[in-house]
Amino acid sequence: MRTIDTSPMIQKLKIAILGAGLIGRQHILRIQASASCVLSAVVDPMPAARVLAAEIGVPYFENLAQLFAAGRPDGVVIGTPNALHVEQALECLAAGVPALIEKPVAHTLAEGERLVRAVGAADVPFLVGHHRAHSPIMALARDAVRSGRLGRLVAVTGSAMFCKPDDYFVEAPWRKQPGGGPILINMIHEIDNLRALCGEIVEVQATVSNATRGFEVEDTAALCLRFDSGVLGTFLVSDTVASPRSWEQTSQENKAYDTYPDEDCYILAGTVGSLAVPTMRLRTYASAADRSWWKPFETHVLDLHREDPLALQIEHFAAVIRGEAQPLVSVRDGVQNLRVVEAIGQAAREGRRVSVPLPA
Repeated sequence: MRTIDTSPMIQKLKIAILGAGLIGRQHILRIQASASCVLSAVVDPMPAARVLAAEIGVPYFENLAQLFAAGRPDGVVIGTPNALHVEQALECLAAGVPALIEKPVAHTLAEGERLVRAVGAADVPFLVGHHRAHSPIMALARDAVRSGRLGRLVAVTGSAMFCKPDDYFVEAPWRKQPGGGPILINMIHEIDNLRALCGEIVEVQATVSNATRGFEVEDTAALCLRFDSGVLGTFLVSDTVASPRSWEQTSQENKAYDTYPDEDCYILAGTVGSLAVPTMRLRTYASAADRSWWKPFETHVLDLHREDPLALQIEHFAAVIRGEAQPLVSVRDGVQNLRVVEAIGQAAREGRRVSVPLPA
């Protein structure tokens, strides 16, 4: 006898992509593979975007006004240049359409704060695209810290050291100018990770150098961080060194990069143990009451199941749209990451410690 499936079918959410550049195309691939979303449109004024929309068989629009006039999607992914994020997010807000805004959420702190106020006064869910927040690696590290397996967290040290090729700067000369260096472009990812692992950053110090490339913008920075939890941290970021000690080259999450599974980019150190990320090597004392550098560590490797964080982020966006989840990275979180990055820049320019206000 034939069995009839009477389980309810899930209606896929219609998601439009605003900005068909590198990150926009990555989001398109994840939406096309999603179990809960379908790509409904490509929105971008560039001719190449019109060609892309035709190739993948979805409607094309030059701007959000055209998109909304044709029919409101369930959500929009904003993957346009940074300076356009806030105005386009406000357009989505006015139309009552949820949005996933790529990082950084805004190109200036003032603009980010304007968006926070607007979102706070509305009832439309917004998510910021700090995709590493959805990484199983980060989830496992957060759990190790919060469960007390390291004891009381004392310190963190990290690195984002890699080499951007020369044509990276030839293709986009603005990357040679202030704001185009690794502090704003790359460090903002690390700030989101560090806040999730260690708490809010309340003070920063920074020393920067452009001695290797000779551009106006920095190519290397050494940072000191103080967290409201009492944790202290150091971080090295450089885009001009022959080193694999960066998230992209150690996490194995982005297949565009060669990966080095024996390398780590973070060390979280507590009173009882320490965790290396992303190898997830955990070293702990046998007894919290008998700690000494003369004592041996017990070493374990935490079991890790890797998944694509960009794909997980799209599924989370769908859950947020359906009202089943709160944004893992809110607009307020995105602005706080930007606030820390701006404080780092100020500390470097002025050669002093700079306090970072806590989120309101």
